Amino acid sequence: MTRGFGVDIGGTGVKGAIVDLETGTFASDRVRIPTPHPATVDALVSTVKEIADKAGWDGPFGCTFPGVVQRGVVHSAANLDPSWIDVPLDERLSEATGQRVRALNDADAAGLAEVRYGAGRGRNGVILVTTLGTGIGSALFVDGALVPNTELGHLELDGHDAETQAANSAREREGLSFKEWAVRLQRYYSHVEMLFSPDLFIVGGGVSKKAAKFLPELDLKTPIIPAELLNTSGIVGAAAEAAKA
Repeated sequence: MTRGFGVDIGGTGVKGAIVDLETGTFASDRVRIPTPHPATVDALVSTVKEIADKAGWDGPFGCTFPGVVQRGVVHSAANLDPSWIDVPLDERLSEATGQRVRALNDADAAGLAEVRYGAGRGRNGVILVTTLGTGIGSALFVDGALVPNTELGHLELDGHDAETQAANSAREREGLSFKEWAVRLQRYYSHVEMLFSPDLFIVGGGVSKKAAKFLPELDLKTPIIPAELLNTSGIVGAAAEAAKA
């Protein structure tokens, strides 16, 4: 199989595209539909099906979800609708589309894309991919194997949920300069470094396009580099994982 299809469910939009599995690049235009509100199970399942139909995809595909996903079952949905808890996302999408679907956490999908096609390609050891956005997503890899659902944005740090202090949304909300924000990132990444002793940090999320403004401010033992796939990573990772499965 040289092509796959991935769908990335987000808080504001649901996006999908056909992916060239050799290169990790899009092989079609991206289809985007605003996330329905409320983002109930039926509404989102219908949206994903519509995206697959509009893309003209007929075959197995992968789909990300912004929450903990264990063996295809959703166990958290902080930014969507509480009706998602304990829903077998893969089964619901398979029933709706008639295709085999692989559901996974959105940060895990982004990490898979970076490790297979991006900044982590060809590297072994312990790699931690983080996404700095509304929250802090994380994906942990050991010699290329994913340790799913790490949710390291929710580590307690100085009495707070770490992402409430160090996510890009906190920088924007509090009007922090990149240098001021880097002080908080230093605290976060030093803590994670102490816990996991990784060989490499990869930093994704939209703000990674401005990595030169904050990554050089960090003083870590572990190399820390920007992600390469940016906003395509969720779709690419979902497509690649579905094809592998």
